[in-house]
Amino acid sequence: MGLDDEILDRLMAGYEKPEDLLGEDGLLKQIQKRLLERALNAELKHHLGYAKHAVEGRNSGNSRNGASRKRLQTEQGPLELEVPRDRNGTFEPQIVPKHQTRVPGLDDKILALYARGMSVRDVQRHMEDLYQVEVSPALISEVTDSVWDEVQQRQNRPLEKVYAIVYLDALMVKMRVDGKVDTRAVYIALGVTLEGQKEILGIWFSANEGAKFWLHVLTELKNRGVRDILIFCVDGLKGFPEAIQASYPKGRVQLCIVHMVRGSLEYVNYKEMRAVAASLRQIYSAPTAEQGLAELARFEDQWGKKYPMIGRKWRQNWEQVATLFDFPEAIRKVIYTTNAVEATNRSIRKVIKTKGAFPSEDAARKLIYLALEEAKRRWRHINGWKDALNHLAIAFEERIAAGLR
Repeated sequence: MGLDDEILDRLMAGYEKPEDLLGEDGLLKQIQKRLLERALNAELKHHLGYAKHAVEGRNSGNSRNGASRKRLQTEQGPLELEVPRDRNGTFEPQIVPKHQTRVPGLDDKILALYARGMSVRDVQRHMEDLYQVEVSPALISEVTDSVWDEVQQRQNRPLEKVYAIVYLDALMVKMRVDGKVDTRAVYIALGVTLEGQKEILGIWFSANEGAKFWLHVLTELKNRGVRDILIFCVDGLKGFPEAIQASYPKGRVQLCIVHMVRGSLEYVNYKEMRAVAASLRQIYSAPTAEQGLAELARFEDQWGKKYPMIGRKWRQNWEQVATLFDFPEAIRKVIYTTNAVEATNRSIRKVIKTKGAFPSEDAARKLIYLALEEAKRRWRHINGWKDALNHLAIAFEERIAAGLR
């Protein structure tokens, strides 16, 4: 429905400064108020079945009964409305339902601010500064708590039958447990579907990791419908290979190269980090496992005396490091690093870094869920996925077919 220039000219008559349009008593708020009140009166007319002062209303059994005041919080600030009433009290407004004190878009703004790591007090000040809307801490908590059912549904929803890759990584958060502040690990599982789409499979909290914990996680994925996972990419999480063997014995395990390099550089002085990293790159970028081992030996010849723990670490984990050599370059770029889940974790760290300690696990789960929902908006299809999928479809043809049946 358009507005012709004549109507706009009449509305803008007398306009001199921005406040005339956008201010507390500006034109936009006046229009919003009038339109909402007209819509409320139209709804009451439909409810009663006759227009105001119409003869059909006489002895009809119900009639208009004045109006009540309602303060509605909007994106342009508070709005005072006159809500019409009927004598029998059966009128239920639709455009501004009973007990509703804010427009729907306002909740979305509160959630978006909270998901970016703002505290309740920060959100309160931000809403007042930008939108001239007064919201209480209790209201903000109520709005953010409204996502809890969605959090539960997402954690328990059915999953795809087959995932090409599942990345697992962890980050640490502080929360109150039994009255004390404790550090807990938050584990994130990020799956890549056969179509190349990224998907958060679940979030888990644990004080201790190990085979028992990871077996619980993988059993949950199975119970939610995951029949097979072709490749697991992990950061050396304790007990995870054993849990994979028990739950998905055919799953291939790739140790995250980024974590291997990062862990190796912890032994290196700052001035030599660039040179050591370049030497390590020769190992994992080698065309074959045999050449990778040759590059590892060359690395040990060059750096072994000064940094013996690095070569030892790579040899101890070589079986899981070398999984990538079984795949062509297209797949290696996708699987040899948990960069996908690392980027996700960075989004989470941005919002939790301002928190001293969460009051509970539920509070942490709620904020992390909102942060993930915000991060998902920036997700893109994995580059080069078609080439990777063509190879996976051949290498794992039987497993994919069996899992999809």
